[in-house]
Amino acid sequence: MPEPERAVALRANRDFRLLWLSGLFAVIGTQMTALALPLLVLRETGSAVQAGAIGTVSIASLLVTMLPGGVVADRVERRRLMRLCDLGSLTVVTALVVAVWNGHAPIALVLLVAAAGAVITSLYGPAAFGLMRAVVPKDQMGTATARLQARTATARLVGPLIGGALFGVHPVLPFLAEAVGLALSTLCVALVRTRSRPAARPGRAFSRRELTAGLAFLWQLPYLRTVLLVFGLGMNFGFGAMSFTALSVFSDSGRSGVGGGLVVACTSAGALAGALLAPRLRPERRTALLVPATCWLCVATAGALAVVRVPLVAGLLVMACMFLSTVASIGFLSTLLVVTPDDRVGRVQSSAGFLSSLVQPFGPLAGGALLGALGPAGAFTAIGAVLAVSAAVVTFAPSARAVPPYETAAGDPEDAQKPGRPDAPPAGGGDGPGSGRADPAAAAPPH
Repeated sequence: MPEPERAVALRANRDFRLLWLSGLFAVIGTQMTALALPLLVLRETGSAVQAGAIGTVSIASLLVTMLPGGVVADRVERRRLMRLCDLGSLTVVTALVVAVWNGHAPIALVLLVAAAGAVITSLYGPAAFGLMRAVVPKDQMGTATARLQARTATARLVGPLIGGALFGVHPVLPFLAEAVGLALSTLCVALVRTRSRPAARPGRAFSRRELTAGLAFLWQLPYLRTVLLVFGLGMNFGFGAMSFTALSVFSDSGRSGVGGGLVVACTSAGALAGALLAPRLRPERRTALLVPATCWLCVATAGALAVVRVPLVAGLLVMACMFLSTVASIGFLSTLLVVTPDDRVGRVQSSAGFLSSLVQPFGPLAGGALLGALGPAGAFTAIGAVLAVSAAVVTFAPSARAVPPYETAAGDPEDAQKPGRPDAPPAGGGDGPGSGRADPAAAAPPH
């Protein structure tokens, strides 16, 4: 089907528009407070350590609750769970607004808000992907995923700028704006007509089998297993190290923010451009090509950064990597959503996000350690070597080329490898530490 017809059909999908708007309102607020929350702690305590603790608490809470969140999303009606999550986020942010307005936000409250936002995200994300499976036809999943990524990239670009500007006027304003956004998000979800209720399953909800069902499904499909372990873990780690090293080098070790800011801006622009152009490229049909191409482009970029010292050139190189990475990620996520059975969408999505998020905090740490030990050229060369190993695996491993046919309807994982399997009936009738929930598309693996 030609792209224009698919795009028009998706724009006419009332429930998808409401889900898209709901996420937009929520994620812009989260991106505003991702900057405002550490600034608030610095203002209250003057301690960089306590400001940094916000990110640690948020990431730790998210990792601990990701797998249980997927189990819950596969046990209850997903639209109702999303509404409860929005109301929970609104309650948490409102408490923070009251505290800041009264002139004092205790660090314990701020940390509690960060942890609560992460827990709510771990529930909301899997539920949102499950509901999207019921709202969006399979042949439009690639376009829908691209629009979610474009929404997230736009929010990441403008949210911190708005949040910083509002914080400069009054510290309460970014949190108040997020509360308004969450109220609008709650209203949008409430207006969605589609329901997504997984089939009832016997047994304890949080048994080891239930908690690991998503991981087991991913492991049974060689393609998903290889791409998540190599592209999701290895490339996330390597790209995180490369990005942090580039930020440090082109910021002149913190003495100038212009070069580093240009690299960051180019990275965000690459993600946005990739999400906007992905529907025309049909990445869900080309993941076997896009994933290796992304890996090798990152290898070439790391090699070039070892000798390049012009911030604009470095920014353009990183932007190209982020562009192709975003397109490849959209293709992979679309395939993942299509081949996953409806009653396991929540657990599979949370498991994929869990695997992709495990190494993210360590990439910048490794980049900083390599930079201190080897200098810029040596650090980029070492990072390029790590990326080259990942690129070789996804290029030559047979499992990385065994892409499940995109036309395959969700079903048994063994059937997903059979190109002639007929379609089954349609099922069901996703940041930085902010004060509310994050966008589920922001956690879409791998990226």
